[in-house]
Amino acid sequence: MNARFRHFTRFSRPALALLFVGAGVLHFLAPQPYLRIMPPGLPAPLLLVYVSGAFEIGLGLLVLPRRTRRLAAGGLVALLLAVFPANIYMAVAHEQLHVPAWLAWGRLPLQGLLIWWALAVSRNQ
Repeated sequence: MNARFRHFTRFSRPALALLFVGAGVLHFLAPQPYLRIMPPGLPAPLLLVYVSGAFEIGLGLLVLPRRTRRLAAGGLVALLLAVFPANIYMAVAHEQLHVPAWLAWGRLPLQGLLIWWALAVSRNQ
């Protein structure tokens, strides 16, 4: 692994952890925006918001220790794929949800970037 990539992962790992832990905490402090983008028909939407927030916090923290880094990356990828339907729903229903189109549609490719980031920081053991 080249030195530039090691440098990137060393400094971006805490940033990724902070991003997911911060987003996870917001699920508990301000669940309403997450409830709004929940696709209709899913059972117990508030519980799902809390569960996804708990996983974001836990997996974000697990990115930091070397021992749990790969497990955390796999978990983050699974989580990002699991919440992707909410992002699709937000993009398709952005007008009803009063979300700007650029934000709603911009979140879709962001998921791919976050998946790449999680996998990238897990490679440098």
